[in-house]
Amino acid sequence: MLDLDNTIAAYSEHKPAADVAEWTAAMNAAGVRLFIISNSRREGRVETFAEALNIGFLKAARKPSPEGILSAMRTEGYKQNESALIGDQVYTDALAANRAGIVSIVVRPRSLKNPFLALRFALESPFRALARN
Repeated sequence: MLDLDNTIAAYSEHKPAADVAEWTAAMNAAGVRLFIISNSRREGRVETFAEALNIGFLKAARKPSPEGILSAMRTEGYKQNESALIGDQVYTDALAANRAGIVSIVVRPRSLKNPFLALRFALESPFRALARN
């Protein structure tokens, strides 16, 4: 499962970047089923990316609550021991994945141009360092 904002798309992007589209196609070709789990409530944003990448989605997931993840897992038939969530935020994505009993994979945000996002990234740095592997 994938977070959307600043994980597979910067907040300013309105369609998937070429590298994301290529990676998604490679994952699909390898038999990895992808699904977007987003806190976004913006009308059409999550749907646009999911449609362009040909994957399912759940918006307004309310991470760090695990409920959105667990709901998607039930709907998609995902098993806990076969699932992971890739996201850019420790305090929402990683925490939600851990609370849902699945692997969390924290990646560097696609963009840190916004001062608030850069500050949040800096505050998360000790946790990122502790859980590097």
